[in-house]
Amino acid sequence: MDLNRATLIGRLTKDPETRTTTSGISVTSFTVATGSAWVDKTTGEKKETTEFHNVVAWRKLGEIVAQYMKKGRQIYVEGRIQTRSYDGQDGTKKYRTEIIADNIIMLDGRPASSSAASSAPAAGSEIRYEAPSAPAAKPATPSDTEEISVEDIPF
Repeated sequence: MDLNRATLIGRLTKDPETRTTTSGISVTSFTVATGSAWVDKTTGEKKETTEFHNVVAWRKLGEIVAQYMKKGRQIYVEGRIQTRSYDGQDGTKKYRTEIIADNIIMLDGRPASSSAASSAPAAGSEIRYEAPSAPAAKPATPSDTEEISVEDIPF
């Protein structure tokens, strides 16, 4: 049995960006920063590190993230890890590892100065989007409904 599962709690490093594939499917990308801290045993000095995770949310899930989440907001993301390759402008093969989100929870309170604040879901609201034809146990992914090639991804 195999398992490909990623769970993150972190903060958005910039506002989400939504694009549309050539076949009309919306895809939202954003980066989540996660941090960890420890004390160096030899020096007693406190150290910190930050990891940056590329996240992709398809269709309605991505549209909701783009509508309500902004830079600095805390988010919980569940999904699967995917690495794709492409040819860079200099002709070299490049790789990008991403979390393909299938469940997102907004952890902060509503934004104080946003006009969308009154209609924004409450903190801790879970956002899960599954296509009607997808089996209940398996979240919908682009490959479940149609073939999407690397050329369709707008970033």
